[in-house]
Amino acid sequence: MGKRTASAETLKPDPRYQNKLASKFINCLMWRGKKGTAQRIFYGALDQIQKRMPDADPIEIFTQAVENVKPTVEVRSKRVGGATYQVPMQVNKVRQQSLAIRWIIHAARGKTGRPMYLRLADELMAAYRREGEAMAKRENTIKMAESNKAFAHFAW
Repeated sequence: MGKRTASAETLKPDPRYQNKLASKFINCLMWRGKKGTAQRIFYGALDQIQKRMPDADPIEIFTQAVENVKPTVEVRSKRVGGATYQVPMQVNKVRQQSLAIRWIIHAARGKTGRPMYLRLADELMAAYRREGEAMAKRENTIKMAESNKAFAHFAW
């Protein structure tokens, strides 16, 4: 799997916290090249976390939230002689991170009726406490891998 995207090498740390993960997250959050908007949402969410957990460092919480959501195993479809098996596989570092980011953003986008930065703040804090939608997604992924352990011998 030597596939690395340009964004991995040219990624600049984000302006406020000098954090690579944060700027990766902002890039994933961005729609139609609107980075300013994405940054506003992201920093808004972190400010919100700061407000609600005054003694904690929001970037720490964000990092920990992403860590908590990272899946260790996932299932991949593998065709063996006409049948498709869901084969549990280890997830590599890069993919773990991108999955975690994607799930958190997806979970935040899924909730409606409030500004995005509030939804994102909620989702990040939930993930930090090991709950919330992104966390549920991770549990399900791992459960699926568990239940398909029988096919692990197809892993390649």
